[in-house]
Amino acid sequence: MLRYVDSTKMGRGQHGWLDSHFHFSFADYYNPNNIQFGELRVLNDDVVQPGTGFDTHPHKDMEIISYVIHGELTHKDSMGNEHTLTRGQSQYMSAGTGIFHSEHNWGSEPLRFIQTWILPDKKDYTPAYGDYRFEFEDRYNTWLPIATSYDSQESSAPIKIHADANLYAAVLPQGETTEFKVGKNRQAYLVLLEGKASVGDIQLSTRDALEIVEEDVTIIANEESHLFVIEMCAAETLSY
Repeated sequence: MLRYVDSTKMGRGQHGWLDSHFHFSFADYYNPNNIQFGELRVLNDDVVQPGTGFDTHPHKDMEIISYVIHGELTHKDSMGNEHTLTRGQSQYMSAGTGIFHSEHNWGSEPLRFIQTWILPDKKDYTPAYGDYRFEFEDRYNTWLPIATSYDSQESSAPIKIHADANLYAAVLPQGETTEFKVGKNRQAYLVLLEGKASVGDIQLSTRDALEIVEEDVTIIANEESHLFVIEMCAAETLSY
């Protein structure tokens, strides 16, 4: 089963310093029919202007992964971590029993990044932070593993999360194709971060998404395409 998600019909948060596209209900955007997709609770596509950002705020019981599309993302948290990430790099925060952090754009150009919130398999983990500085070239014409479950025996992803989910990124040059397999009792949420692509008769533009349930798909890059996917269990929908 495939379902196309049109980015022009997503919820929005426009605040001058911040322009967000909400794939699921978030902040002032609420749609009772669009709360989450399996254990994927939040996927926000944020553009943050230079010299601004999200001031210190709390999180609890959520696996949070941020992925930089372009610009500079500076993270600072209550555990003493402070790091700046750039294009194609990713950070992970297990909020667990509670953590405070901030995210700012101290660079000279707009920052665009996606933040994904995944429900953990249980509450009250000890908070943790990590980041990984992937080489951007390592995702050309291949699915680069970004994150996976602590229990996974198959994925080589360096970021481990407390959830049955796998995150990948890929870049396809124009005219190239790739497959993504979604097996029985599995589902995936595919986001086209940059470019134009097609899956069968479905045409995807920048920021569009595709819900995939128990189906293998072939993706064709109509122009160079930057892809991001969260693959997860389809057997249950977690909710806290």
